[in-house]
Amino acid sequence: MKKNILIRNTTIVNEGKSFIADVLLGDGRIQQIGNIAIEPEYKVIDGTSKHLFPGIIDGQVHFRDPGLTHKGDLYTESKAAIAGGVTSFIDMPNTVPNILTVKSLEEKYEIASKKSLANYSFFLGVNGDNIDEVIKMDTSKFIGVSDDGLYFTKKGNLLADNPETMEKLFANCKSIIAIHSEKEEIVERNEQAFREKYGEEIPAKFHPIIRSTEGCYEATKRAIELAKKHNVRLHILHLTTEAETHLFRNDIPLQDKKITTEVSVHHLWFSDKDYDELGMLIKWNPAIKTEQDKAGLLKAVLDDRIDIITTDHAPHTLEEKQQTYFKSMSGAPMVQHTLNCMLEFYKQNKISLEKIVEKMCHNPAILYNMTNRGFIREGYHADLTLVDLNSPWTVAKDNLLYKCGWSPLEGTTFQTKIKQTFVNGNLVFDDGIWHEEVKGMSINFTNTNEN
Repeated sequence: MKKNILIRNTTIVNEGKSFIADVLLGDGRIQQIGNIAIEPEYKVIDGTSKHLFPGIIDGQVHFRDPGLTHKGDLYTESKAAIAGGVTSFIDMPNTVPNILTVKSLEEKYEIASKKSLANYSFFLGVNGDNIDEVIKMDTSKFIGVSDDGLYFTKKGNLLADNPETMEKLFANCKSIIAIHSEKEEIVERNEQAFREKYGEEIPAKFHPIIRSTEGCYEATKRAIELAKKHNVRLHILHLTTEAETHLFRNDIPLQDKKITTEVSVHHLWFSDKDYDELGMLIKWNPAIKTEQDKAGLLKAVLDDRIDIITTDHAPHTLEEKQQTYFKSMSGAPMVQHTLNCMLEFYKQNKISLEKIVEKMCHNPAILYNMTNRGFIREGYHADLTLVDLNSPWTVAKDNLLYKCGWSPLEGTTFQTKIKQTFVNGNLVFDDGIWHEEVKGMSINFTNTNEN
């Protein structure tokens, strides 16, 4: 018989408070929170001087399964996620094949049930090719629909650049619509100008000028206007500019918002100052921009214009990254280190632990209407991470778990370390020791986003 787990004397960070208590886990759930007597049958974990967070929920990853598994797959990347305190994720549709049908979506869930160590959910892809099929579906069955990453397949797949397609979707969709917000028209014009000057050898530092503030702002502004017209649930993925933050509200609770947004951790961590050293390794779409943008994004996290923090984890091989500008793939691996990055900001007095938990645990569960996840509450799924806030370590190739085997953070020393990660009550990661017998679960949700 499986033992209950008792985490003793730990500092719980949950729902705006930090307090010391014990937590009892059993049957995959949080059974009790408080002062709990030790029983002989309990497995006891000493949480003294450590902090217990709800498991991180990453609302945007690209785990590459199926079809691109030379970069990463649902086993390797979920393992890296768990080492970083991430217990649940939502994966994007730009795999091979693109996830554009219910059949391909079901097949992806089946793969995850056999491979993923973390809990999982998947967006259905939507673009100009399948829009007519999607609007005939009962979209309330999906956690969300998204065009993210599909522009790699061919030009013209970004909803933000196709107002007629976007309006057709907005008029008929009953789930969250999560979009990549850039105007291809502006990007292509900038690409051509720089190609004429530099040919294929465009320096990485011009990436945020090519994928400019204007291209992001204009696309986001138009998408919000259409979403308001149709009273639909719109989520803008990976916001990158200070200018865009002013398009979002913070005067109502998240559960009442129809229009929401996120920031990915690399847009808080890096700025255009880092291109000279890291070059194409930090080439993301949308681009990492200025120090002013980085500061503006963090300010919007703190004042609740930005609702959640994600990774946009997007592994490529080094060979795929270390090419000339137009050939270098956009994206990089981040999911193993997202919590460490945010805790570094805490160490710098830029954000509180409670706000980190709100943006990385509570709010993703609220935004996507997840059932019994994202909080440390009795009866909730026991997704938890135990963190030592005073345990320095340095990112190096020999401690990376990404299948692609590299990170733009190599050489970075973090002050904090994830010690244990629990998924549905199972101690999957135990200070470097792995227990992989039980796989993660499909995330249940209730879709309340009907027009």
